[in-house]
Amino acid sequence: MLTLDGVSKVYRVGTFGGKSLVAVNDVSFDVGNSEVVSLIGESGSGKTTIGKMILHLTSISSGAIRFNGVDVSRLNGRARKEYYRHVQGVFQDPFSSYNPIFKADRIFRTIREEFFPRIDSHEWNEKIDSSMRAVGLNPDEVLNKFPHQLSGGQLQRFLIARALLLDVQFLVADEIISMLDASTRVGVLNLLAELKSRGLSILFITHDLSLGYYISQKSVILYRGCVVEMGPTEQVYHHPLHPYTKMLMACVPRLGMKWECGEIEVTNPNVKQPDLPSGCAYYDRCPVAGNKRDCSTSPSLVEVEPGHFVACWRQTKQES
Repeated sequence: MLTLDGVSKVYRVGTFGGKSLVAVNDVSFDVGNSEVVSLIGESGSGKTTIGKMILHLTSISSGAIRFNGVDVSRLNGRARKEYYRHVQGVFQDPFSSYNPIFKADRIFRTIREEFFPRIDSHEWNEKIDSSMRAVGLNPDEVLNKFPHQLSGGQLQRFLIARALLLDVQFLVADEIISMLDASTRVGVLNLLAELKSRGLSILFITHDLSLGYYISQKSVILYRGCVVEMGPTEQVYHHPLHPYTKMLMACVPRLGMKWECGEIEVTNPNVKQPDLPSGCAYYDRCPVAGNKRDCSTSPSLVEVEPGHFVACWRQTKQES
């Protein structure tokens, strides 16, 4: 369905753009048909940047993004519009996606004007009714209301319904439930699971490990813009291989147990990460790092068990 092949994003910063900031560094993974893949990492790891590159909200610096085998990295004009028929995104703050002075269903009108200019009103109303009921919304209760009159969960469902109006095949869900209360979260997660069963592929971007475990078949762990581990969710969660993944799993709060995980400590304080990392991105925080020579080059993802990949020189040596 969708493949990222060696994708990187480098921003020019500083006076006259004289310095470089690597937000995403040589990332490769794929999302199959009717598959949910969780992209997991802490704030600043590059998760949202990847989502924006997929949605053409920011350009890529190198690599390729392929949708159904076609390189879509630099689409323009009509080709990009056609791409948006099949690939859509829903973001963290539902309120920021609406203009507060317009009623929420104005977003449907925009879709009609842009993609369905010749459809008659009766058929259009049927499409709206069908898409809204598919996400558990009663049109009579939510249409013609302003955003402030609806809950965050209703607004998120509204945005998903907008995607369903198109022939959407792939959804980027970027922290879409982080601002919702616990009871509403489960409903939105179950909605995504139901849409997945109907054939929708989803990239589920999150920093919450428990949510990723609940919803996804495959997990990709991101650190400082680099993929450090990926594989089937059960394997990654129950048999983590990279030190960063192990730390994340140890920090998940559990009922009946005291939460003892603290902040990540810098174990190699004399190592300063360069703007363009040539060595292991996790070296200055790794509790099991070997000598500097071993970690002086960036490790490649290596398959250490079927479908389970890790980027760690120490782990690779243990397996060889």
